[in-house]
Parts: sequence; C-alpha cells; structure tokens
Amino acid sequence: MNNNQNLTLENRQLEDKQPLNPEEVAPEQKQQQQQEIDSKGNDLPINPGDRIDGSKNLDQKAKQVAVDAPDITGDHVTVPTYFVVEDTEGDKEALHHVKDAEEISDVIRQARTDENGKRVWD
Repeated sequence: MNNNQNLTLENRQLEDKQPLNPEEVAPEQKQQQQQEIDSKGNDLPINPGDRIDGSKNLDQKAKQVAVDAPDITGDHVTVPTYFVVEDTEGDKEALHHVKDAEEISDVIRQARTDENGKRVWD
C-alpha cells in the first residue's frame, strides 16, 4: 500500500480481536515470550514480541503482542506488534508498530471525530 491510499485501522473488526489489554493476550504467547526472556535474559537482541515473522497470516499478526508488562508508572501496558489497516478497496495489511510507525501515524492523522463523538475517516 502506498501513502496516497486512504487507510483505516481495523484492529477491532478482525475475526479474533487484537489484544489491547492484558486479559486479551493469549496465555501461550505470554508463556513463550517469558520462557525466551528467562533463557536469554539480557542477551536478547530485541523484545520477542517485536520479531517480524513473514510466515504469519493477517490474523496471526493481529494477535501478536510486542509489550505486555507494567510500565514505569505501574500501569500495565499492552501494545500490539502489528496494526491492521484497510484501504479504500477493502484490502487489509498488517503494519509493524516499529518498522511501519510513520505509515501508522499517517493513518491515525486521517481520523476525525464528528459532532456526535464518532470516528470518521478522511
């Protein structure tokens, strides 16, 4: 997708919604990431949830979580690895929260709120 196409975030409309809070993260994913952190500790080059796996399909990418931990304030933060967007033709794409951050920002800038507080996409 190029930057000239209008895109909308589709995170909550996938068959299985993207995890946006700790209770929605699959226990298997939490366990797998924790085992990797425990075994490699500070030798990990990146957060296990940030890995890009080209073999994953759109729904699998939508469920991948980059961060599921308390932050410095003590609030529990959950960050999806990918944000799923849809263009005007209805094609969906998973944008990586780091690699595609600029494109994600462009998508968010397209969002507007109408007089009733409903999200409207330009």
